[in-house]
Amino acid sequence: MRRVTGLVAVALGTFLIVLAALARFYIAGQVVKFPLNENSVTTLTASNVSYFSTGLLQELTKVSMTETSTTQGDVAAGSKHTAVWNNFAYLYDNTNQQTYTFSLRRLAFDRRSGELVNCCGTAIDGKKVQVAGLGYVWPLNAQKQTYQIFDSTLMKPEPATFAGTESIDGLTTYKYVENVAPTQFATQTLPGSLVGMPNQQTVQLGEYDTGTTTEWVDPITGAPVQVAMSEHLYLANSGHSVLNLLEGNFTTTPGSVAAAVSTAKSYDAKISVITVVIPATGGLAGIIVLFIGIILGRRPRGYEYIDEAEQNLAGAPG
Repeated sequence: MRRVTGLVAVALGTFLIVLAALARFYIAGQVVKFPLNENSVTTLTASNVSYFSTGLLQELTKVSMTETSTTQGDVAAGSKHTAVWNNFAYLYDNTNQQTYTFSLRRLAFDRRSGELVNCCGTAIDGKKVQVAGLGYVWPLNAQKQTYQIFDSTLMKPEPATFAGTESIDGLTTYKYVENVAPTQFATQTLPGSLVGMPNQQTVQLGEYDTGTTTEWVDPITGAPVQVAMSEHLYLANSGHSVLNLLEGNFTTTPGSVAAAVSTAKSYDAKISVITVVIPATGGLAGIIVLFIGIILGRRPRGYEYIDEAEQNLAGAPG
């Protein structure tokens, strides 16, 4: 009976160890993913912004602006491998109480790596585009390295370089910085009088973008919790700026940062249970049970002596 119990314990201990390994290296990969049903709102603000108002046909300065970014997941369009999120960004001039611009992005991406996927109606402002790099999020378990981030203004990936760690509301984050050199991404045709060329009825000028975007990312969930953007959009003639379209420094509001950090901490705890607590607990329990089973399964030395004595007596002459 003792040996049978030992064999059962050995089998159970082995099972627990294997199960712990599966939980850590396989099951976690099937469970820990970016959600299909994302629903979040992030707000950024900027003061002392300058921009060209198409309604007033003049440049406005010292303006306060708010950008509201709403992201919602399209659950029906997603799958176990791919998430599809729609993002609506609205930029509003608080000082003059008028809309500057708005945009709509629909991007699909891998639910673990965050890499964009060209499927599922990917579009920016209703126009189909080819995408590459990261979009909404960093990878789960983000690394201290450079990542390619899809820039929806330039319509191409740009490098975001790891720039150290920083604590945001008690959460350790990785800091990534994207620097965009002056780059032409479009052209605009407008009256020459607007850009100091009264002798020309219309002129075609290049539209340029330059700036720096810094994102503080929770490395476990890959979610940005704080953003700072210095952006300058302008029209240029022969490389020289002739009309300022938008220039300002935007940062995430404290309320949005607090909400993002709270969500990240909650997900971090759940991921830790799946990837660390359960495998460690199961593995330790398995080792203990396996050890007990080995001890129980061994025949005690005293029994061996008794068996040998009985055999000797049985073989002795009468």
